[in-house]
Amino acid sequence: MPQRTLLLVLFDGVQSLDVTGPLEVFSGAEQHTPGTYRIHTASLDGGPVRTSSGLTLVPDGALDRAPRPHTLLVPGGRGTRDPDPRLTGWLRAHGPDARRLVSVCTGAILLAAAGLLDGRRATTHWAYCDRLARDHPAVTVDPEPIYVRDGHVATSAGVTAGVDLALALVEEDLDRDVALAVARHLVVFLRRPGNQAQFSAQLAAQMARREPLREIQRWITEHPAGDLTVESLAARARLSPRHFARAFREETGTTPGRYVDRVRLEHARRLLEDTADGVGEVSRASGYGTPEAMRRAFVKALGTAPAEYRRRFRPARTALTP
Repeated sequence: MPQRTLLLVLFDGVQSLDVTGPLEVFSGAEQHTPGTYRIHTASLDGGPVRTSSGLTLVPDGALDRAPRPHTLLVPGGRGTRDPDPRLTGWLRAHGPDARRLVSVCTGAILLAAAGLLDGRRATTHWAYCDRLARDHPAVTVDPEPIYVRDGHVATSAGVTAGVDLALALVEEDLDRDVALAVARHLVVFLRRPGNQAQFSAQLAAQMARREPLREIQRWITEHPAGDLTVESLAARARLSPRHFARAFREETGTTPGRYVDRVRLEHARRLLEDTADGVGEVSRASGYGTPEAMRRAFVKALGTAPAEYRRRFRPARTALTP
């Protein structure tokens, strides 16, 4: 098995977890299977860098003297807001030499500034997707998934998504058993599918200020197959349907119907990924009633049918065993 050199770029204002999360994954894989990864960290001049949280990181050396990488990993952080032109210049010159380009969080902004994302689909932290799309129109920005693979380029959302992406890359480079061993050691999921949304339904919508409406949000999440019509939910909140619908939208930023749709889709996706339940059973448990109704919802929201979604994103059975 060939050894892969991983070069991790450091700079002032880097987010420490964007560095240490993937680093723990790849170093864990190297410890499990020695000789698989050669890990090297580097800054522009080889000197220590100060992270956004105040932690000081000491790199192995300078970027100009770093080994040619198989995988070039660029983390994010405050330092990407006004990046050093020497750093983007180095990425522009040396990024194409890497077999695989990876960014965590706003590291995608550095890759884009170096022209390495032009013509590609990418993601970043949800709060910076608009900026990435505005400043780099040649990049197709997808704000939904936790990570995106486009050829040899992989970009991820904030912090923990970098761990998910790193685990997926370890599984690709080595095998599922190694990735599972690393995930167990770190006490994380083997990996969340890359298409999983950055926000759950509860996080995507604002939490209501008033307790009756917050309770309705919890009820919807816990009972996706229940009667979730506006009339039924309004009665539970002890409000008129019209008053309930208006108050729900004002406090959550979305309508009751859209919130229910998102919760049901999220629940169905989780069942397809984590269980062996049939499509019919999943459709009933998620409140769709029929497989056809669920298929329409999946095609509209995700561009794929439930059976195809399961085929692409459900982990192997061994990954579900404790």
